[in-house]
Amino acid sequence: MNFKKMFLITVLVILIPYLIVTFIITKEKFEFNLGKNDTLTIRVKRQATGEIQTLPFEEYIVGVLSGEMPTSFELEALKAQAVAARSYALKKIENTKEEDYDVVDTVSNQVYHSEEELQNKWGSDYDSKIKKVKQAVNETSLEYLDYNGEVVQAFFFSTSVGKTENSEEVFQSALPYLRSVDSSWDKEASPVFNDTTSFSLSDFYTKLNLPYNDKLTTEILETTSTGRIKKIKINGQEMTGNDVSKALNLRSNFFELEQIGTNIKITTTGYGHGVGMSQYGANGMAKEGYTYDQILKHYYTGTQIKKIN
Repeated sequence: MNFKKMFLITVLVILIPYLIVTFIITKEKFEFNLGKNDTLTIRVKRQATGEIQTLPFEEYIVGVLSGEMPTSFELEALKAQAVAARSYALKKIENTKEEDYDVVDTVSNQVYHSEEELQNKWGSDYDSKIKKVKQAVNETSLEYLDYNGEVVQAFFFSTSVGKTENSEEVFQSALPYLRSVDSSWDKEASPVFNDTTSFSLSDFYTKLNLPYNDKLTTEILETTSTGRIKKIKINGQEMTGNDVSKALNLRSNFFELEQIGTNIKITTTGYGHGVGMSQYGANGMAKEGYTYDQILKHYYTGTQIKKIN
């Protein structure tokens, strides 16, 4: 074999693997689109039809972010929501291995909208809105919240009462990363921080399954550390704050009842269960310059952001 042939073979042996690797890396970077090439999937039950759809995981997060947080929110708030939603979904997957599906597409778990549903919902604004949502998902790609080696129960809600709740005061478990923290941003940031509604005495008693009485008497028996009602007596009947808010379709169990003639005026503060991240609080933080990781670490005490392998 002459020198020219040997030199050519040597060059090809070195160059071909390099070109293959370079091509694969470039191709992967180019084709990566919201996890569609990732093997991780999630089984979503569409409540309206009963159909169970198996979706690429990151595609699902795009649909959840679009359903759970207004696209008008700051990008850093949207990124925080993407990580929280991803964490919530991963925790559900961990616990539903023997079930037919992992999540439903409603507020029972996380609101999810398909691409077609979003196009119908947003119309001519679809392109600009989905671009912002996908940016938030891409910039936090495959990131989730971890506490001591475990995926966290990343609960979130709309608006706090000025502070979030300790998990055991709303749910059963006392989780170390779901502690009551300051969320004073909500009062200015949220248009639903306070709400007022009213019922006739007749409707009020009917909804609460109580006998009619011309005079309303109330006694608050127990509250959470932030003032949400845990137990209350209404005309001598003991109820939980959650039972009252659910029966009357109130925004939260932080409420005041006042009789005005033959009507009951109800004033609520906050919106949602109050555990974990306040969405309007997150947006208020983002407006003040906090980054998504700072927002998450504020609302989920002692957690770290990790990436799915």
